[in-house]
Amino acid sequence: MQCRGKKNRAILLAVPWPLFNRPSIQIAALKAYASGNTTHVHVRAHHFFLALADRLGFPLYHAISKRTWLAESVYAAILYPDRRGAIETLFRRQAAGTSLLNSIDFTTLVARVRRTTDRLIDDIRWHTYAVAGFSVSLCQMTASLYLMRRIKTIAPQVVTVVGGSTFSTPWPREILQTFADIDIVVTGEGERPFVRLLQCLKNGRFRFPETGIAGVTSRFSSHAPPERFWQVEKLDDLPLPDFDDYFQLLQTLPAARRFFPTLPLEASRGCRWQRKSGAEASRGCAFCNLNLQWDGYRRHSARRTVSDVERLTDRYQTLSIAFMDNMVPLNSHESLFGGLRRLRRDIKLFAETRPDTTYRRLAEMRDAGVRELQIGIESLSTRLLKKMNKGVRAIQNLAIMKNCEELGIINAANLLLWFPGSDARDVEQTLAALPFAMPFRPLKPVRFHLGLESPVWRHYRRFGIRFVRNHPYYQRLFPKEVFTGVHFMIQAYQGDLMKQKKRWRPVEKALEIWRRHYTALRKSPHDDPLLHYRDGGRFIIISQRSTDQEIRRHRLADTSRKIYLFCETPRRLARIREVFPAFSAEALHRFLQSMVVKRLMFQEEDRYLSLAVAVDRRRRRPTAEEG
Repeated sequence: MQCRGKKNRAILLAVPWPLFNRPSIQIAALKAYASGNTTHVHVRAHHFFLALADRLGFPLYHAISKRTWLAESVYAAILYPDRRGAIETLFRRQAAGTSLLNSIDFTTLVARVRRTTDRLIDDIRWHTYAVAGFSVSLCQMTASLYLMRRIKTIAPQVVTVVGGSTFSTPWPREILQTFADIDIVVTGEGERPFVRLLQCLKNGRFRFPETGIAGVTSRFSSHAPPERFWQVEKLDDLPLPDFDDYFQLLQTLPAARRFFPTLPLEASRGCRWQRKSGAEASRGCAFCNLNLQWDGYRRHSARRTVSDVERLTDRYQTLSIAFMDNMVPLNSHESLFGGLRRLRRDIKLFAETRPDTTYRRLAEMRDAGVRELQIGIESLSTRLLKKMNKGVRAIQNLAIMKNCEELGIINAANLLLWFPGSDARDVEQTLAALPFAMPFRPLKPVRFHLGLESPVWRHYRRFGIRFVRNHPYYQRLFPKEVFTGVHFMIQAYQGDLMKQKKRWRPVEKALEIWRRHYTALRKSPHDDPLLHYRDGGRFIIISQRSTDQEIRRHRLADTSRKIYLFCETPRRLARIREVFPAFSAEALHRFLQSMVVKRLMFQEEDRYLSLAVAVDRRRRRPTAEEG
């Protein structure tokens, strides 16, 4: 295969529907690595989704991009116009409750997206490129397939390469057999395989080696790849991501539509909790399939991550950073966030972390600029957390919710509903814990979906599932031969789903009450927390706001004060007795139970947690056990 002009040129594309105000870390990292490791190939990155978002309008684009099935429906209707009726039914079901989408005509929307997409495609001189690479995650599959179809129509000689989480599958050959416009599938990390593919370009002609390439499955060779993964050994060897193409495109927008983007950044790849032992995951959340493209866990050094933040904010003159890690590295945590703090920049950071992150660590993150955290809470039932293999207890989840409330960090955590194998006792534990969580930012209800290659999918019978299959929504999007020919990332199952829906209904209602309660009482972030205390030195006064707007106040003096403050982190009863021997066992029991009855403390078996947050955070000092 040869491109016109015998030039060695490659283009990387990030297609709709990612967040429009964040460049693609995937193609930015891949472009930087490829440009630094090949001298004979010019590599361009195209943030196609930003161009479409501008033409479509940011509010409409954002509304569609918020849900996978909404996003996939639009380009599916372009790919398969004879299926538009079934696809529109799916779109309408997913759009219910979204005012902007309820009023829109689906046929008009599809025509507008196709017309805009085709114009953007026609602006690119495809005959000058030998390779087109696509990084494909959820929401990007049908859009990628449509662009590849158009590219092959315009310039059949262009070699199309796909990678990303959507195509990180143990069955890449079925993708090639099902989708004729895909030439090559990269099943793991992209940097080293993509550079090797570019080395196959000579004078604009692409020749795939007959012996194959590690991490690559190709229709140009019948050989299986030597290895499924071919990764960079040390992440510090990677160059700084190159977002130039995104910012150049942003500058072409009318001034009224320009904005300050959030820069994505990696401090690690893979999941530290999901370590592997051979081919079998020995740990990791049971529902998770987010790391199929990585083999194991690697991280940047703290010094390198701090340097990346400094260089990126200097280069692109923006101060919002989103760490894309499953969780920020813990073993370099202090030096990482200490280093970021010493930059003395007003950086606004987003990160993910585990619920067992201590108060001291959270305070370091807040001081470094972390304003929002995605915390892997998922449940307030310890029984259910064990089934999910989360490695934490409900009392730890409540502790980090309280700590975020005190530190002013937005806690963007979820409560996972309908988990297969959950039972009445799991629901009872959840309902019993929810009243104690009411003073804190509400958890977002998220219904369980089965992910391909997740532990639940691989061992489905352990979770009460009879069999698994592709999600039926794909049957609306794709013809039968596609639906049956590929393992899709979102799976469906038969088991106790209807029972789970009924079982978790009271929790869903309680979560809605929680959301309304918190919104009504905490109208401003400057308001005092709903449950807080002020320290008088020898006594504390606890203020407790309830749903009826009444404020109840409680005074704890002397030893009672000390016990309450001691339990600002979860404490075992035996430890409390050890520290406060002057209290008799009976008196201590009465005091702790009175605190639990008033919902000023949470009890889990022999563990106790004080729930009121300090109004003056400067007076709050973590103990050695917290740090």
